[in-house]
Parts: sequence; C-alpha cells; structure tokens
Amino acid sequence: MRIKLEIWRQDAAETPGRFETYRLDGLSPDMSFLDMLDALNADLAAAGHRTVVFDHDCREGICGQCGVVINGRPHGPTRGRTTCQLHLRAFHDGDTIVVEPWRARAFPVVCDLVVDRTAFDRIVAAGGYVSVNTGSAPDAGAIPIPREDAERAFDAAACIGCGACVAACDNASAVLFTGAKVSHLAAVPQGRVERTRRVLDMVAAMDGEGFGACGMIEDCSAVCPKDIGIENIAQLNAEYLRAKLS
Repeated sequence: MRIKLEIWRQDAAETPGRFETYRLDGLSPDMSFLDMLDALNADLAAAGHRTVVFDHDCREGICGQCGVVINGRPHGPTRGRTTCQLHLRAFHDGDTIVVEPWRARAFPVVCDLVVDRTAFDRIVAAGGYVSVNTGSAPDAGAIPIPREDAERAFDAAACIGCGACVAACDNASAVLFTGAKVSHLAAVPQGRVERTRRVLDMVAAMDGEGFGACGMIEDCSAVCPKDIGIENIAQLNAEYLRAKLS
C-alpha cells in the first residue's frame, strides 16, 4: 500500500510551521495510523533527518493523547475512534493524507503535531472535584443512586479530554468538554455539594483560557471518539443559569 503524507512540521512554538511531503510504500492496510507514523520516523531517522513529533500513550483509545486532524477531521474519517484506533484500511492505495495538529488559540502548538492541552487541566482543576472523605473505599451501596442518574453520569464521564471537540469547532469552543465534566458530577449526589460553585468556576476558567463560544453546530459531538452528546451542553447551560440565579 502506498501513501502520500502531507504533515505539518513546526520546530517550536515560536517558529512558523509548514507542510512537508513524505511518501511511504509497502504499508499494510492493517497497520494503525500511529504505526504508519512510526514507520515514517524510522525512515527519517535512518536518513539522519528530524523525526515527526506526535503525542501518544496508551494506543488503546483510552487517553486521547494521540489526537490529530486527518484530512480536515479530528481523529480521521472513522467515527467513534481515536487516532490510534484508526487503521490504514480506512484509506485507499495511493491516497494523500493531510495530517495537522489541533487548531485553537487555547491549544498552542509545541512541536509538529503536539499541542499544549493543559488548558483542559486548568478547567478541571477549577471545579471538577467533589468534597468526600479520603481513606478506605466507601461501601458501594452507602449512597443509593437511581440507575438513570448513574448511567447519565457514566456517559458524561466517558469524556477523555482529547480536545477533538475544540479542534472541530469553528469557534474552538470547549463547551462540550466542560459540559461533560459538569454533567458528570451534577448527576450524582456526591457532586451536588459544590454544584453551584463548580459550574461558575469552570465556565470562568474556560472563558479565561480563550476558548470560543458555542454555536450549537454539533460538529463537536460528531467527532467525539466517545460519542459525548450535546445534551451535556444543554445541561451546562441549565446548571450555569441555575447558579447565576441562586
């Protein structure tokens, strides 16, 4: 299998970037996208060139660190998967694949395909916690939670914070991410102690990081590898209005 790659190269945050072209041959369609990048880097290293810097960790679709924009779509053409779960069989022999980092002011490029996503960490630190006693694990049935509430919280907690929602949004909005974190904790009793302060602090942190406003176009949910739904945006708006009026 032959692939032509147009990859964004940027030596450092303060330097201008550019696309560079690479051609790979003899690839297996069963290779993952990251395996292909590994093969490219092996060729570059053998030739004495600087390898392409990209982020990754688990390579199992759990952490989301691998996220890049592939042919204009975060994580590539296959819905419900992270970049590391994408395989070359999703493309055709001889295809040109354009690879670039997340594009958002709040996600500055560090090098090549790696961006700084610590803005998400600061949003979570602003309010994404609950005040519970530490120590031994509490009895699982100590606080009864209705099944519907538990499932709603679990669905929102599936967000891995990869940033695809921001990369897909024309306004680089982080409302889906923030909404998922707020919805997750608002759905269970343990999260209701800080309920009012949490949403105000997290929205303030989100705005302070320079993310844009939500236009409700739903591109964010369409590219989310964990299928986080836009009902979490509605929940965030409801929680925020409730907090402002309380």
